[in-house]
Amino acid sequence: MNTIFFTNFDQIKNHMETIKIEFQSNVKEKLIGFLNSFSKDELNIIEEGSPIIEDKSFDEYRASLHLAVKKMESGESKLYDIDELDAMLEKTISKYEN
Repeated sequence: MNTIFFTNFDQIKNHMETIKIEFQSNVKEKLIGFLNSFSKDELNIIEEGSPIIEDKSFDEYRASLHLAVKKMESGESKLYDIDELDAMLEKTISKYEN
C-alpha cells in the first residue's frame, strides 16, 4: 500500500487542506496523472516523509520559512557556500589544534 499526501490551496481565504490517500501500486500512475491535471496553484503534492507532514503543520512550516527569509534579507542571517564554510571550519580547527 502506497501513501500520497496532497494539498489544496484556497487563494481567496489563504487556507490549505491536506488529504492522505492510501492506494495500491497498480493505480499510482492513473492517480498521479489525474492529480497532475491541476495547476500548481490548485494542488501541491507532498511526498510522504516531508518535514511539512511529519514535524509541523503547513502554516508553522511556512511561518518558519518566512522568518528565515526575513532574517537573511535583514542581514541577521547569512548563507555560506561550501568554500566559505570550509574556510571557517579550518580556521576554527586550527585555533584549537595547539
